[in-house]
Order: sequence, then structure tokens, then C-alpha cells
Amino acid sequence: MAKQTGQGDNEGATTTEARDWSKTLYLPKTDFPMKAGLPKLEPRLLERWERIGLYDKLRAEAKERHKFVLHDGPPYANGNIHIGHALNKILKDLVVKSQQMLGHDSNYVPGWDCHGLPIEWKIEEQYRAKGRNKDEVPVNEFRAECRAFAAKWLDVQREEFKRLGVIGDWEHPYSTMAFPAEATIANELMKFARSGQLYRGSKPVMWSVVEKTALAEAEVEYQDYQSDTIWVKFPIISVGESGDDPVSQKLLSSSVVIWTTTPWTIPGNRAISYSSKIAYGLYEVTAAPEGNWAKSGDTFVLADKLAADVMKAAKVESSERLGDVDFAKLGGAQICAHPLRGKGYDFDVPLLDGDHVTDDTGTGFVHTAPGHGADDYNIWTARQKSLRDRDIDTTIPFTVDADGVLTDQAPGFTGKRVLKENGDKGDANDAVIKALAEAGALIARGRLKHQYPHSWRSKKPVIFRNTPQWFIAMDRPLAAAGNKSLRETALEEIKRVEWVPAAGENRITGMIVNRPDWVVSRQRAWGVPITVFRNTETDEIIPGPGFAKSDELQKRIADAFAEKGADVWFEEGAKERFLDGLVDDPSAWEQVRDVLDVWFDSGSTHAFTMEDPVHFPGLANIHRASAGGHDRVMYLEGSDQHRGWFHSSLLESCGTRGHAPYDVVLTHGFVLDEKSAKMSKSAGNVTAPQDVMDKSGADILRLWVAASDYSDDLRIGPEILKTFSETYRKMRNTIRWMLGALSHFREEDRVEIADMPELEKLMLHRLSEMGPEVRTAYAEYDFRKVVYLLAQFLNTDLSAFYFDIRKDALYCDAPSSMRRRAALSVIDEIFKATTLWLAPILSFTAEEAWLERYPSEDSSVHLQDFPMISRLWRNEAVDEKWDHIRKVRRVVTGALELERAAKRIGSSLEAAPVVYVDNADTLAALRDVDLAEAFITSGAELVSGSAPEDAFKLPDVAGVGVVPKRAEGRKCARSWRITDDVGSDPAYPDLSARDAAAMREIDAAGAGQS
Repeated sequence: MAKQTGQGDNEGATTTEARDWSKTLYLPKTDFPMKAGLPKLEPRLLERWERIGLYDKLRAEAKERHKFVLHDGPPYANGNIHIGHALNKILKDLVVKSQQMLGHDSNYVPGWDCHGLPIEWKIEEQYRAKGRNKDEVPVNEFRAECRAFAAKWLDVQREEFKRLGVIGDWEHPYSTMAFPAEATIANELMKFARSGQLYRGSKPVMWSVVEKTALAEAEVEYQDYQSDTIWVKFPIISVGESGDDPVSQKLLSSSVVIWTTTPWTIPGNRAISYSSKIAYGLYEVTAAPEGNWAKSGDTFVLADKLAADVMKAAKVESSERLGDVDFAKLGGAQICAHPLRGKGYDFDVPLLDGDHVTDDTGTGFVHTAPGHGADDYNIWTARQKSLRDRDIDTTIPFTVDADGVLTDQAPGFTGKRVLKENGDKGDANDAVIKALAEAGALIARGRLKHQYPHSWRSKKPVIFRNTPQWFIAMDRPLAAAGNKSLRETALEEIKRVEWVPAAGENRITGMIVNRPDWVVSRQRAWGVPITVFRNTETDEIIPGPGFAKSDELQKRIADAFAEKGADVWFEEGAKERFLDGLVDDPSAWEQVRDVLDVWFDSGSTHAFTMEDPVHFPGLANIHRASAGGHDRVMYLEGSDQHRGWFHSSLLESCGTRGHAPYDVVLTHGFVLDEKSAKMSKSAGNVTAPQDVMDKSGADILRLWVAASDYSDDLRIGPEILKTFSETYRKMRNTIRWMLGALSHFREEDRVEIADMPELEKLMLHRLSEMGPEVRTAYAEYDFRKVVYLLAQFLNTDLSAFYFDIRKDALYCDAPSSMRRRAALSVIDEIFKATTLWLAPILSFTAEEAWLERYPSEDSSVHLQDFPMISRLWRNEAVDEKWDHIRKVRRVVTGALELERAAKRIGSSLEAAPVVYVDNADTLAALRDVDLAEAFITSGAELVSGSAPEDAFKLPDVAGVGVVPKRAEGRKCARSWRITDDVGSDPAYPDLSARDAAAMREIDAAGAGQS
């Protein structure tokens, strides 16, 4: 406050010329800086948390509480974290911290996925750069390099995750490559083997030529792809019980036409599927261009709905429908010849009635290659007995190998490539199309851009190929599960689980309903092996349901893995050591060398964390609600994990324990740039969390996560981060002001609520309203609502209203003032509540503020619970009254803003507005209120009745008008209020009576000059 010239020469008077009144004010004092400096502050607080053992303190203080465990979905240890990782880990931390502060033992043990292709690929890349061949390296040497690579990145990611402010057991994380974990994963697999759910089958699986391994549905995504399309004639050679009608007689010189987008699968064709629900006809080409593949006189069987499209594709000029073709009336023994008959394909091609056939596209017939598609396989194997009865060989050929090369079971095309090693299209399609054209079997060809399966990792197209793989059966009844199948058990458990958002339930239900048997084998080196042996003569697998010594074999394997890791499976002589004394002839048993799908690894994590009291005592002994207890387990990942980790964990646990491993599943969207585009380095639109933390701090990222609608995709970028930095600045300044004000608060000054002015009762009422709302929002994982509630409260209720009004009393009132002491008492309660409510979100800032207010060597805001706000603070009558006052205040503020803009006044203290009110309820509310104090003016006059025409009004505040008026009197040199009692105390001629009285008390206490 600037010094002003004294207003008199009274002997003994204290004037502003002799005294700096600003030093007599109770202005806020705090070391809590206005500029946060988060990039430097946050690492210091992280060191402090580690020094005081914050995680262990949390566990010790919560050991008698019900558990709320957030089981970590393991990221891959193969590179620096990205913004998606930051979103995921911060969201998990919001859950963990808020559940802890809600009164649970909310534990978080971070984990990592360390096996699988992402890591194996990196090592192979290093090998290729050095000119090394992976296949020439001993398997355990290669595995050791994979292990070292994963260990390195686990440590890097651990520090990056900690930097986000995430509290967890970072010193004792879980990893799928830890020896006890590998032992448990193998043990879980052997449980499936012993229950009869694991089997070896030959089925078409999605195969990555680039990665040279089978892929599960969860590892596949659909992208645009341009396929070659062909329409192929299959000559009819038998129609069963043909009638005497012309159409039936004509069929034997006609062809069934199929359409396919995978010409390379024609060598694998063994049948044609049709549908008895579709209307078919016999169509004759009556005119076609010279040299056309489809010639005049050709007759084709086609679905009526698609005939015109086929003729158009075949460039047929005109055609005639000769009549109906009813396959049911033909006796079901229709046979076609393969289009390459005479060239190694001399078998019969039967027509099979299939529910999967539609007349939406194509010809109404489906080329059926049982080695190259799930529907093809299912209809072929379902008809095996009837086909054998007709002397049709039901063997499924292996027409393509692991490299995407056609084998000698594709006569005439051996060595042709479906896909090259890099995933590009090979020469197989062209070779097959050329052979079909030469055989006169083509009527049309083209190209189609459509959605086609690609590997999730390599982004390259996959193929369906028949290979021997290991499967977990979805539909075998299990005695241990009351003869329910794995699918039935999983579907029941889905209904029990809480899904956040609720739409997740439908999504995963659809996936479980329609999914095929789980392909768990991978033809790779870095992973947990499928720890079973197969009898080469009987196909029996051990350990298994019929093997008397399964217990011993399972124990040997698990114990060896726990001691030395899964590498022991690949050691020389491992088979003989494991089988020694358990089987008569070890040479009759094949040791399976495939490794497990990494989704099985991560799907088993519940088994080696929440059921291992030795390595993870904080997670053991969970008494879940599903078993009559009160503890809960949450899984939280991106929405893509409905097909991934949520899915595999559900199946693994239901298959071994009969229930889901979780009680709550929360999913979040993905992170896009500010224009809702996918981030990529090439586009230059990547927001790296490391950059944000280095520039602005982790709390800005945490605020962004909390304030966003995580159920949908989230956007981030420089402008969005600026907005959140501004939101943070306002919150921080409010906290800083409270800390500064509270520097003048002594516990003995505390005022009971009954003695407080109405304004303080109103703020305690607001706290009592906020408490349940904030707790409920946190309990429902609605962090966006928490941010909204707190931002509104801090910025609107406090900074723009309560603090604005009370600054005069807090700065200028006497130390003994009831009004001042009551305000400080309320601010103390507000500070505690808001700081605690903010702690899960602004974890560093809340800690900084808490320690500023409550200095301690070993305490933390994160060791506190959310405050239990007293119901006795509720005061609906005061709230209703002040609702009227706040509305009137808005009108006054609007009027004074115009006066200020017109430069008729400077500050609101220069005004003494006349307020007209013609609403009885509003008038009653204003009667006993210090209006000048409420409006932050030097005076105010209340008039009952309608306002003059020129009064300022707001359309949404009916019956209130304001006529601005300048305050009359002198300006107090200390409070700057303009009053008519300035100079009424001769000792303080420049001060108002209130300020003079305050100074007498201050001076008497000897505290008047700083």
C-alpha cells in the first residue's frame, strides 16, 4: 500500500507520513511460491517419499482395513514410456490413492511383461545388424540376451513411471520372467493339461509370415488391404438324384461359380459351401464379347440375388435364367471337379450346406479350403463321417509352410510365395490365377480394397494356414466346474463383474460368445515353454488326466523352474531328467518345444502375485466379495484389452479356478493429438510425457488425465496443456493464499461454528455439501467430476466470492476480531479438506502445500484419509438466504464493471451503489446483511421497490436493479475504504474508526510495526 500525505497536525496523531500502514496489515505470508517450479520440486519430493518409506508406511497404517487391490496390467519392457503409458499409470494411481484415502488398504504392485515377440524382435534386429543368424545361436544363449534386454528396459521404465508420481512397491515389482513367475505360468498351463482342456490339434490359425508364429485373435487388427479377386468355375460332375426336368439334366454340363479374395488358397480347396436358405438358379450366357472368359452357351449355378453382379463382373452382355436349382431335391450328393483337375487335383469336391453362407456378396457359394479358414474347417470337420461314407478323403492338406511358401501338397505351385518375408505380396496369387486361366476355369478377376487381418505388432497381413498347435478348449464340460465349459463359466463371471464404463460388459461378452478355442502355442524362443510331453504313438499328453504320476511330474517341472527359470526346459537332457522313473520309455515321448502365447503369461499374473504370500505379502490373503469377503480387485487398462489382458486373464482364471480374477474392470480410451489424429513421429504430433514433465511437471499431466473423459479417446498437445497449466495456476494460487492467510492463525483463536458470522456458516455448509460429492465421485472413479467440483469451489466459491469478501476483515480487523478469527477457523478447515481432496490428482502440489502447513520429517499428505465433514455444518437456511445475496451481488458487480470501464470509478471501494429490490424473499435476505461488505464497496443503500429505467439489470436476476453511486467521505489510509468516520480517532486521523480500533489493539500488543 503506497504512503499518503498526512491529514492533520494534531499533536500525538499518527499519520501515514510517519507510518507505513501496509506493515500493520495481516497480509498473507508463506514460503509456498507462486511459481510452482514443478520440474525441480517433484524429483525432490520423490526422493523424500523414498527416504521416508512412504509405500511401507501406507501398508502399515492400512493393514487392518479391507483391501482394494489394483492389479497392474504389465506393459512390455522394450522401450521408453509414451503418453499412453502415462495416461494408464496416472489413472491407476488416481484409483489407488483415492481408494486408500477412502479408507481401504489400496495396494499397487507394478509389473512387466518380459517374454514374447516385441523383445525377441529387438534381439533379432541386433543380430541382423551384426550379420548373425539367430537359428545358429544356442537357444538359451539367445534367451539370456532377451532376458538382459528386458531387465534393462524394466529399470528404465520403472524410473519413468515413478517420475509420474505413482506410488507403488517399485522395489519389488513382478515380472513374467522372474523364476517364480515362470514356474507359476508353467504350473497354470499344466493345470489345463491335467483337466483335459489342453489339446493338440491341427487347425487353420492366423499365421504371421513376418514373425513366423501363430497369432491369437487378440494379436490381430484389421486394416485396409487390396486383394486379388477371382470368380472360378467348378464343373458339376454329379447331382445325385437328378430329375428328368431340363434344368436337372443341364446341371451336368454346368459349373458352380465361387468368388474368393485369396486365389492362393485354391490348391487347398476340398469343398464348396452353399445355403439351403438361399434361392439359386441356373443361368446361361447368351451373349459375350469375343475372347471373353465367360462364353456364350456357358451355364452357371448362382444365387439369384447375385447373378446380375456376377454377369457384370464377367463382362457378359446378356444372360438367361433357365430355372431353379434346389439342392435339397437333388439328394445332397452333388459333386464338382476341382478347377485344376488333371493337374494333381483329381479328387471330388462335394457341396456342403453351411449356415455361414450368405448372398450378400460373391456368388452365393463359398470356396471351402479347410486348412485356410475357421468356417471352412468347422464345416469340413463336422461332416467328416458322412464324407468318409462317400469315400471322400477328409485329410486337411498342409499347402503352405511357416515362411508363406506353398508346399508339395499344392501340386504345380511348390515354392511359390503367398507373402514375402517382409509381409509384401508374393507370387502365389499370380501363379494360381494364371493356371486357372489356362485351364479355362476363370470367368472374371479383379481387385478389392477391404478390411483384412494384420499382425498387431508387425502391421503386416497374416494368412490362415493349417498347422499343428496347442489349444485350450472353450466348450469341453469340466467336472470341477459342475460340467460347465470354460465359455459358460466365463460368461457367468462377466455378469458378476462391475464394468466401468458399463459398455465393456457387452463388448467382452460378444468376444467370449464367438471366440474359437484358444491357440496358446507359439513357435518362438523367448517365452515360457508348453511344459508337456506327447506320446508319439498314442497322442497322450503328460501331465494329464489319465497319468498316475502327474503330481510328481508337475512338481519336478515347477520346482526346477522356480530354482533356475524356464531355461532348464531347453537344456541338454532335460526330457530325460524330468521323465526319469515316471515313464517306461522316455524315447516314446516328445518334449514340446513351443512356447506359450504371452497373453497366457499375462493372464496368469494373478496367480503369481495375489496368491504368493512369500514374494507379494501385501497382495496375499485377499477375501474377495465373490467369496463372501469385502476385498476387491480391479483391472484397469485401455479398451483394446477386452480382447487382450482382460480376456486372457478371465479365461485363465475361469479355467483353473472357476471364477474371474477381478471384481472391477475399468477401461480407458487412447491418446490422440489436438486434432484427434493418431500420434506418429513422422507426423511430428507426438507429445512425450518426458518432455511435459521436464517443462511443466508431472502434476500438469496428472490434472489432464483426471479432468479428461477417460471412457473416450483423449486429446493432448501444446494448446491443451496450456489450458491445464492455467487451471493449475489458479488452483495453486488459491492454495497459496490460504497458506499465507493461515500464517496468522493460532489454534487458540479457533471459533466454534455457533459463534460464527453467517458467511462462515455458509462456507462450512458448502464444505459439508462438497464432502459427500467428492467422496462419491472418487468411489465411482469419476475423477473428471472431482476436478470440476474442486475447480468450481476454489475459483468461484472461494477466490471470487468468500476470500474476496473476507480479505478486508482478514487484513485489517483487530487480532481479537470474531469475524477475523472465524474466517481463519473456516479457512483452516477449507485448506485441510481441499488439499486432501486434491492429493490423488495433484500429488506433488498437495504434498508441498501440506508440508508447508504441517511441517514434518516423516509425514505425508498421502498418509491421510479424506476428511469426514460434519453433518452439523449443514445449514440450508443460510444457503438459501445467501443464494439471494449472491445473485444480487452479481448485479452490483456488473454495474460497477461498467463504471470502471467508463473510468468513473477505479476500484469498487469508491462506490456506494443503490440497490433496488422488489422481490420479497430477496429483500428479506438482504435486510440484516452488511451489504457494503458483501459487495466489496464502501457503502450500499437498499431500496424496496422497482428500479428506475436506467438502472443496471441482469436478465436472469428478476426484480433487482442497481444505480451506481460514488462513496462519500474520506479514504482510510489503511483499508482504503471511503467512510465518513475517517479521523474520528484523533490518535489515528487518517484511519477509519474500525482501523483505528484495530491499531490501538495492535499497538498495545507491540505488534504494530513489522
